[in-house]
Amino acid sequence: MNTSNDFNRIVSLNMGAIFIYKYILFIIYIIGNIGNLFTLFLFSQKSWKKNVCVFYFKVSLIINLCYNNSTIIGIIFIYGFQIVLIDSNIILCKFYFYTFFLFTVLAPSTLILASIDRLLLSSQNIDTRLYSSKRLAYFLVSINTSVWIIFNLHAFIQLGFVQYSPSRLVCTFYYSGFYTYFVSYSLGLTNMIFCLIMIILCVYTFKNVRQIRQIPRTQRAQQIRSMTNKDFQLLRCLYLQDICFLVPGITTALFNIYQVTIANKKYGDAQLQHAIVDFVSKFLIFLFDTYYPLNFLVFIIVSKAFRNEIKRLSYKMFGKQLNIIREEKEKRRARAELNETISTIEVQCR
Repeated sequence: MNTSNDFNRIVSLNMGAIFIYKYILFIIYIIGNIGNLFTLFLFSQKSWKKNVCVFYFKVSLIINLCYNNSTIIGIIFIYGFQIVLIDSNIILCKFYFYTFFLFTVLAPSTLILASIDRLLLSSQNIDTRLYSSKRLAYFLVSINTSVWIIFNLHAFIQLGFVQYSPSRLVCTFYYSGFYTYFVSYSLGLTNMIFCLIMIILCVYTFKNVRQIRQIPRTQRAQQIRSMTNKDFQLLRCLYLQDICFLVPGITTALFNIYQVTIANKKYGDAQLQHAIVDFVSKFLIFLFDTYYPLNFLVFIIVSKAFRNEIKRLSYKMFGKQLNIIREEKEKRRARAELNETISTIEVQCR
């Protein structure tokens, strides 16, 4: 009886994971591509181009699109449709894991650079505020991208096909043991370090902003490169982005370390416990992956200037059609009023 119940629970957990990736994450993937592309287009408008923080957001959106169309689409096929394409092609095998390692660290490190820029701009020191510039942003993004591209080249060297059975090749690491632990711990520790740095930068920036808020607007306007209303809105967007990354990032990192060090030893061969751990792992990965495609929602929720820009572009695109529809409605009303007047006159004449 217990065996039957355990089997039903295992099947339910597996089906639940398949449903999450096959339907929910697939819908999020489509929405994310449309939303991130539109946000990238909007940030390319003249009114946003000059802002340094917007440049970091644009880089972040490009990273999100790359992650969405490499790692997320791959994981949808693997966990949702049970189609493991990486086991059939060595190039896909290496490229899939390389892009996963690369974009997983590029996204939070770009947020850290944006947080550093906001910390510089919110400083009370005029000379410090001047460091918030496009030139520094280009330099830091170039260095950051180059470092992580080189650092993650180990994926191309250590990944390949391993013969699990006479008819089955699996895309995995050539050497288990030390290298597997190295990858798991490095990803977990890197995420934890990123999260810690984000928290520290957010705390110090928040203190600077509180000091700026205490300064009267007249004095604030006289300061060189002081924060504008749009800067405050972008800073709130950055805060929310950091929180959206921190919560699933810390949880996933801790669980990965737990899974490597404790789970296998504790549960042994218990199939139900392994199924529970596997479902929790997939669910946390799902939560972590939703950050990348749905990142654009932060700007819609937080920034009033962003919403106004959407309205302006929407009216610019559809304004003429709206005017035509309004003119047709007015003509219909005029005709209806004219017909009513004519009918009233005819009744009176009779």
